[in-house]
Amino acid sequence: MNLYESLVADIESQVARGVLREGDKLPSVRQTSQHRGLSISTVLRAFSMLESRGVIESRPQSGYFVRPRPGAAPRPAPAPAAPALVLSSEVDVSRLVLSTLRTIRTQGAVPLGSPYPDPSPFPWPRISQYANALARRAQHWSVMDDLPPGNPELIRQIARRHMENGLAVDPSEIIVTVGATEAINLCLQAVARPGDTVAVESPTFYAMLHAIERMGMRALEVPTDPREGISVEALRSILTQQRVAACMVMPNFQNPMGFQMSDVRKRELVALLSSHDIPVIENDVYHELYYGDSHPTSLKAYDTKGLVLHCCSFSKSLTANYRIGWALPGRYTAQVEKLKFLNTLTTPTLPQMAIAEYLLNDGYDRHLRKVRKGYEQRARMMAAAVLRFFPPGTRVSEPQGGYVLWVELPAGVDAMKLYALALERKITVGPGHMFSARGSYANYIRLNYSYEWSKEIEDALRMLGRLVAQLA
Repeated sequence: MNLYESLVADIESQVARGVLREGDKLPSVRQTSQHRGLSISTVLRAFSMLESRGVIESRPQSGYFVRPRPGAAPRPAPAPAAPALVLSSEVDVSRLVLSTLRTIRTQGAVPLGSPYPDPSPFPWPRISQYANALARRAQHWSVMDDLPPGNPELIRQIARRHMENGLAVDPSEIIVTVGATEAINLCLQAVARPGDTVAVESPTFYAMLHAIERMGMRALEVPTDPREGISVEALRSILTQQRVAACMVMPNFQNPMGFQMSDVRKRELVALLSSHDIPVIENDVYHELYYGDSHPTSLKAYDTKGLVLHCCSFSKSLTANYRIGWALPGRYTAQVEKLKFLNTLTTPTLPQMAIAEYLLNDGYDRHLRKVRKGYEQRARMMAAAVLRFFPPGTRVSEPQGGYVLWVELPAGVDAMKLYALALERKITVGPGHMFSARGSYANYIRLNYSYEWSKEIEDALRMLGRLVAQLA
């Protein structure tokens, strides 16, 4: 056996016996060389072979780490939600969310509680160059240029992007908005009225709850599995017992749980709602951030009656600085376009044109491949670190895309107390209360893993683990 093969066999044996576990860091190439009496090139060759076999992975500026073993038992996922059925709630989560978001700006705080992706890998400088060049070339700007549905070239690029991802859309259905948040608000306003009940996942992304709260509606939380998504069976039972005006879901890489609904379940959900003629607002802002080999399908792909109002944005995949989103409102297109005009009149043209130029001329797919690879790697790193540093009884989600991790803390741990203690140490977390209209998820937190892995982040997770142990 060659020297590098002997090293490979030793490390594989340690991984198989559990001496080295998922997420563990290997000694550096230099340390291994010194301890084993091997040349640097021999160690690099061994590590390269281990990486090709899927045993370890290299992480930029961090070293080599053990990858999850194929066929290993899945991590214990957070317990599925089981809210009381047929009991809608008034919504009042905005104060908590606003307070939490403000703390993220605390100078020097580790932003594990941030809902926003790390902006550093995004091509903001390039898009800004396009915007500056367009501004210099423009002879005049007119409000008429900004009127709904939006800039024709951007609409063409959005339609083209959907087509490349497997969804043929009618460009005349696309309405450009100020981010996905406006798209969600406009769509909800088009399909429901104050006092109506809207079915949502549990837990659900708080921006959906904000929209419901803003319009004086009630939220009905439907049991949601951390791997499979919203329970179609529970929703079917609900619909036989009470009137639901609309449904709001995130089928792809849901925030905060990160799951991707299967195509079978997506089809069943659309069929169920179609049979009751109930519109569904699909928040698909993370659809480009998938970890698999192919782009996920959307609910829109299974819609035959125009009841799916698809909402999307470039904020999570390209740039959040310009806040450009869009809606595909199906049979409600005319109503949403009218509401867009009445609510905000326009979406500024210059950001639309700059993003259209980037999509036309630059490497959007190349950029996305790099971002996806980094997120997938960090998802494993953070999950492994949480399970290593937090006390027994901790469970973590298994995100299939996006950049957030849902963590169930041991029973009895108060996430709001953890939030306050962590903030004193300049660490932010997203307390679980924000993701329910009923104040559920008292022992859950959401963590952001989009930022480049660093000693600061690892130390913050270690400190959080100590705080959780104190509260347990």
